[in-house]
Amino acid sequence: MLRIGHSYDTHRLTQGRQLRLGGLSINSDVESVAHSDGDVLLHAISESILGALALGDLGMHFPDTAEETKNMDSSEILKQVNVMMQSAQYKINNLDATVYLEKPKLSSYIKAIRENIASLLGIGITQISIKATTHEKKGPIGLREAIGAECVVLLEHSEYIRKL
Repeated sequence: MLRIGHSYDTHRLTQGRQLRLGGLSINSDVESVAHSDGDVLLHAISESILGALALGDLGMHFPDTAEETKNMDSSEILKQVNVMMQSAQYKINNLDATVYLEKPKLSSYIKAIRENIASLLGIGITQISIKATTHEKKGPIGLREAIGAECVVLLEHSEYIRKL
């Protein structure tokens, strides 16, 4: 009754004033280009949960062609995915995510991002690992043309939890 989900999301970057990441605004000279708010971290987390539940991808549930998803707050996306997970009687055991971004450095934001994600999902901060790394100035991410995030999540069915 365990399920693993994985997802990777990427967005182009453009000149801007802030970057949405983990549901927070990060001071930056770049921002994501996206139909929604472009929060690659919350997108990767949401889609990894959908994948673990075999419910398809983010585009099936939140299409980038729909007017109602234009500029949508990715925190709302994650909340809706959390409801789908709970309806299927699953809970998050843990999630591990990595953000790929050359600049700005995220070390001072990681704790607040973990706290915000824990709050959105109704789980403990110790169930959430968030890491950040660069691409050593190579490729679109290293050249600051793109941002990426990857997430692996382990879900447990509530019946499995009760039997332990």
